[in-house]
Amino acid sequence: MEDACSKTMIEALGLTKYYGPFVATENISFSIPEGQIVAFLGPNGAGKTTTMRMLTGYLAPSAGTAKIAGLDVHKDRIEASKRLGYLPENGPLYQDMTPLELLEFFGEARGLDPRRLKDRIAAVRELCALQEVLEKPIGKLSRGLRQRVGLAQALLHDPEVLIMDEPTAGLDPNQIRQFRENIRNLGSRKTILISTHILQEVDAIADYVLFVHNGRMVFEGTPAELKEDGSLEEPFYRLTHVNGSTGAQAP
Repeated sequence: MEDACSKTMIEALGLTKYYGPFVATENISFSIPEGQIVAFLGPNGAGKTTTMRMLTGYLAPSAGTAKIAGLDVHKDRIEASKRLGYLPENGPLYQDMTPLELLEFFGEARGLDPRRLKDRIAAVRELCALQEVLEKPIGKLSRGLRQRVGLAQALLHDPEVLIMDEPTAGLDPNQIRQFRENIRNLGSRKTILISTHILQEVDAIADYVLFVHNGRMVFEGTPAELKEDGSLEEPFYRLTHVNGSTGAQAP
């Protein structure tokens, strides 16, 4: 996957996570070069969220190493976080805050100086189309608008890497289309990893696919290489139904 001339921006080295005797992920390894949009594909419970939490430093692995822009996310947590924007499936959006207040709060927490924070708020406000709702309570916004606020928060410090967990879950078709357009635009200047179980996401935005099932990598390649007879449905079914079973569920 990696171009010899490209810098590795996201790297998993044998990531493994145990919950007691249960194996959530086992020996997940991959590297993503600069400027790629990668779909982290798999059914619900495949171990995608667990892997993303280890990649972002929110969860310590039982074994293995996660790196962002060459930095170990556990040994160099602060420096790695400066290069990383993370949008979890249910992000930390405080319902009583306005988007402006939320962005100011996170910007100050990240140590952005007032002038840069003002510039960055203006940039993400424009990018995520938040002009009309910037001073409305987040709790009164639609799911699609809240997702835009979450994306704005993840992009506030202008990170090189963006990791998103099921970013279009719960959005209507128009909201999904807008969100995909945003991601394609961002992909021209950032490295992006998006977890999903929605096949249309892969076709719409991904340069490359990492497919996990039962906590293990079962495919790595381009969307075209994954397809069979022009479709992703049959390989998805085949890769997730071994001996007629979908297997155990991972967090």
